[in-house]
Amino acid sequence: MSDSVFTKIIKGEIPCHKIYEDELTLAFMEIRPIQPGHVLVISKKQLHIWDLPDKDYQALMKTVKKVANRISEVLQPKRVGLQVVGVHIPDHAHVHVFPFNNMEQYRRIPDSDEPDHKVLAEIAKKLAI
Repeated sequence: MSDSVFTKIIKGEIPCHKIYEDELTLAFMEIRPIQPGHVLVISKKQLHIWDLPDKDYQALMKTVKKVANRISEVLQPKRVGLQVVGVHIPDHAHVHVFPFNNMEQYRRIPDSDEPDHKVLAEIAKKLAI
């Protein structure tokens, strides 16, 4: 299997706006966010979410909770949403974690514009754990 874009990010071949990393997971800013503050939490193993060993799945969800709590604390939205979609990168476990205040924001389709890396870097700095 060839490396996914996430594996390339883990290896440092593609840059990211990292907010958290441990031995099993990595959390970084989504470059096409649903809402400002949208973070991707990924397993460092390139496997579908349901194929992760229990230890890696539990680590992934522990990091998701840590990131969600940080988003809530720093950005103070009404809610923090989660999405496990697996469409664009289906064989590498990842969870979308993002702030939202209403269902319109939760269901928003991200713009396809070029990412604003300055804004992403600023939010990443605020959310860094």
